[in-house]
Amino acid sequence: MPKAGIIYNDIKPIACQVAQELTKTLRQNGWQVETATGFGGLLGYVEPAAAPPTIQDRPVCHTRIDQLVPPNFDDAMKFVVVLGGDGTVLSAARQVAPLGLPMLTVNTGHLGFLTELYLQHLDEAIAQLLAGEYDVEERSMITVQLFRQNDLLWEALSLNEMVLHREPLAGMCHFEIKIGAHAPVDIAADGIIVATPTGSTAYSLSAGGPVVTPDVPVFQLAPICPHSLASRALVFSDSEPVNIFPATPHRLMLVADGNGGAYVIPEDRVSLGRSPYNAKFVRLQRQEFFRILREKLGWGMPHVAKPSSRKFS
Repeated sequence: MPKAGIIYNDIKPIACQVAQELTKTLRQNGWQVETATGFGGLLGYVEPAAAPPTIQDRPVCHTRIDQLVPPNFDDAMKFVVVLGGDGTVLSAARQVAPLGLPMLTVNTGHLGFLTELYLQHLDEAIAQLLAGEYDVEERSMITVQLFRQNDLLWEALSLNEMVLHREPLAGMCHFEIKIGAHAPVDIAADGIIVATPTGSTAYSLSAGGPVVTPDVPVFQLAPICPHSLASRALVFSDSEPVNIFPATPHRLMLVADGNGGAYVIPEDRVSLGRSPYNAKFVRLQRQEFFRILREKLGWGMPHVAKPSSRKFS
C-alpha cells in the first residue's frame, strides 16, 4: 500500500477541514495516510542560563534537527501535502527534509510565495500527483548552530534565513564574520542576515539584498541598517562555512526563519553551512521564477503609463 503524509496549519479551520477531506480521499484510493500539524516544526525561543556561562547552560527545549520528523512519517512516503501559508511550508520543510520527502504545498493563507497552488486547484493537483505527473525541485537549506566553548547549544534547519540582531532590534552592534578561508570582516549594523536563494525574496529583500534565482548555489550576507556606506549585501558560494562572533557586550537574538531561535552572548559563536538536507517541492508544471516574482511581488510589471513617442503640438 503506498504511503503519503499531510501536514496542515491547525489554527486555520479551512486547513483542518481540507486535511480531513484529503485524508479520506487518499484512503479511498488505497493510500495509507499519516497526518501531522505544522506546530511540530516550530522552533520556539529559548534562553540559556545567566552568566557565568558553562556547558550545562543548555537551552532546555532544544530539539536536534533530525528529531523534528513527525511520528509515523518515514522515507517510504511518496509525498507530503502541506496545507497552510508560507509559515507552514517553512515548518514542514524542517519536519520532512531529513527524510527527503517532496512537498506539494497548497496555499490556505495570504501571500503564499512558497506554495505551488491554491485550494481551488487541489482536486486536479491530487489527480496529477497520484498519476505521477510531476517534477521535484530541490532548494538548499542552512544548518544553523550555536556553540559555546565548542559545545553545541542549539541547532536548526533554515529554508529562508538566519538573522542575528540586538534585542530590541533598534541598536548598533558589531559582528566579526569569517567566511571560509577568507580574512574576517567587521560589520557594524543593527543586525545581519544570512539567506539562501529561497530566502532572498524574504527578509533579505526588505533589507536591500538582491533576489537570487533558486538554482544558484550561493548564500548571501545582508547587513540590517549598516553604519557604513561600504557595508552592502555580499553573495558567496554556499560551500563556504560561515562563523559569526558577536563583537558587542550586549546579548543578541538569533532567529531562524522568523519563528524561533536562541539568545547569543559575547562568548558564543554562530556557525552556518549548507545543510546536507534539501527541501524538495512538487512542481506540477515547469517552474517559472520570474513569473512568480511578477505575480507575488510585482517585479518587472509593465508601467501603467508609458511616455508617448508622439510630439505634442
